[in-house]
Formats: sequence, structure tokens, C-alpha cells
Amino acid sequence: MTAPAARRGRPRSEDADERILQAAHELLLQRGYDRFAMDEAAVRAGVAKTTLYRRWPTKDHLLVALVAKIQDEVPVADTGDVRRDLVVYLTAVAGGLNRMRRVGRTAGDDPSAGVVAELVAAAARHPDVGEAVRALFARRNTLPLALLDRARERGELRADSSSAVLFDQLAGALYYRLLVTGEPIGPAYVAELVDQVLAGAGTATPNPERT
Repeated sequence: MTAPAARRGRPRSEDADERILQAAHELLLQRGYDRFAMDEAAVRAGVAKTTLYRRWPTKDHLLVALVAKIQDEVPVADTGDVRRDLVVYLTAVAGGLNRMRRVGRTAGDDPSAGVVAELVAAAARHPDVGEAVRALFARRNTLPLALLDRARERGELRADSSSAVLFDQLAGALYYRLLVTGEPIGPAYVAELVDQVLAGAGTATPNPERT
């Protein structure tokens, strides 16, 4: 038997990745997108600049990875009550979008889509960033789509309803408010949104607080 071929290069350090993403998060909250500096993120993380750029060649690539990490920290629970589960999940998503909206801005600033708008613009400008953004959402959205699939199997949704279309309505409304109208996306709006979408699927349970 021959010995296995040695792997070329040094293995990627998960600890370095974590420190870089943590430093990037802190820097983003303090400076915002425009004043975010890759070199400063490397210094804060205690890694060489070459280490950072080897992993993420631009700040857009790094911030896509950071958004992915933030999204992965939002749980998608399935308690058997699709309305409650969607409200809890989407309220957490809305909270994250609101925090990104405020990044780098002061109390007197006008409403802004902030980092999310910058990443959307970067995705349009750079095909590789766009591919990373689409891959991020495709991977993450498998969880709420599976939640909707299971709800249909339990009879909570119409048999002919589409999980993809339902989720497009829910997530699309949040991003429309964030990117286009600038309107608030708080818990009350999320609850009403979920009720309206589920009512369209023919299975919504009315919110007792509103009825």
C-alpha cells in the first residue's frame, strides 16, 4: 500500500475564520459599510492581511460571509403550529434587518436599507458576489421551506399550495419594506403579514388579538 498523498498548503483555521467574522461584525456595527476597512478587520482579528484576503478577497465577500453567519444563528423551529413558527422566525429575521438598517447611522439619519442594499448592489456589479449571495439564501431558505412542506403534510396548508411561493410572499414583503419603502418591519407587521399569507393559503387561524 502506498502512503496517501500529502495535502498541499496549510489547513484553513476555523478559529481564524471565527475571529475574522467577529472582528468584521464589530467593525461593521461601529463604522458602517462605507467606512469598513478590510485591513482594520485583520488587525482586530489578530491575523495577517494575507490570511484575510486569501479567505475573502473583498469586503463584499467578507460581509456576505458575515450575513450568512448571522442568519445561521436564527433558529427555524417546528412546533406543529405553522403560524406561530413563522411569526417567531420572521420576527427574528426582521429584527436582524432592522439592525443592519441602523448600522453606521446616527439617530437623526434618514431611514436606510444600509448594508443589505450595499450587498444587493455589489451582487449586481460582481458576478461572483452575486453567486455567493444567491448560494447563501438558497442554503438558508431550505429550512423555512421544509417547515412549510411539513405544515402542508399535516394539513395546515392547502395541498396545492407552493412552499416557494408562500415564502416568496413572506420574505419578499420584508425586503420590499427594507429596500424600497423604508417602512417599519416590526413584530406587529410580521404577525399581520403571516396571517394574510396563510389566509391566502386557505388555512389561517385568525389572530385573537385582532379579532
